[in-house]
Amino acid sequence: MIRMVWAAVAAVFIGVAAQAEEIKLAVTTSFHNSGLSDVLLPQILADTGLEVQLLVVGTGQAIRLGEAGDVDAILVHSRSAEDAFVAAGFGTHRREIMYNDFVLIGPKADAGAVAGAQNAAEALTRIAEAEAVFVSRGDDSGTHKKELALWAAAGKGPESFGAWYRAVGAGMGAALNTAAGMDAYILADRASWLNFANKGNLTLLFAGDPVLFNQYAYLPVNPELHPHVKAEAAEALEAWLTSDTAAGLINGYRIGGETLFTFNAGE
Repeated sequence: MIRMVWAAVAAVFIGVAAQAEEIKLAVTTSFHNSGLSDVLLPQILADTGLEVQLLVVGTGQAIRLGEAGDVDAILVHSRSAEDAFVAAGFGTHRREIMYNDFVLIGPKADAGAVAGAQNAAEALTRIAEAEAVFVSRGDDSGTHKKELALWAAAGKGPESFGAWYRAVGAGMGAALNTAAGMDAYILADRASWLNFANKGNLTLLFAGDPVLFNQYAYLPVNPELHPHVKAEAAEALEAWLTSDTAAGLINGYRIGGETLFTFNAGE
């Protein structure tokens, strides 16, 4: 009897798997490292029959995958790059889904006195003047693009970076691990930081400047340019990501009582 029950359960799961349609979605390492995908993907499969295959890369690489038609849609966080992607005809449109913010992380000793800064530009200026070790993702990701823009706003560019500036060419989790090992400063998205286990002597030192706003957007790849992409599946996924169900899961996802993302697709 037990064997018959298990056989029936297995048959149900096999049936669901057989009916599921795969869709390839390029997402940022910061989104994946947050752990939110582990909450969303099973519900997407249950509600839509879509099995979302994630390609976890930086925003720059995600956009290149979309341009080549290697994925059906992308979920990234770099507005200028997203606008260029759509303007060039690689994406059909851009749909905002959720946001959080970037934060400056650093050693508790805070040799750069970042915690006392009035804004992000001043915080970075203090790090540079103290020549305190700063870890950059250096990987053309949305976080890396934002970091460079913040440095530029502070009047600093690559030509002014010394040995204290360490570009690691890695995703958010690996870059945070490097910063923890070096007691270094780093720019991170809040979600990845909250979900990061190996904090070591690091702590959140600066946040709250409006320029640190971090919007995530969904962009379907243009089927007119790449006829093989699954446009209908991408449309169905967008409909789910902008639904009340998605809003509840995104807004309800917390670590240590803190909200990691805020849904804003309906705004």
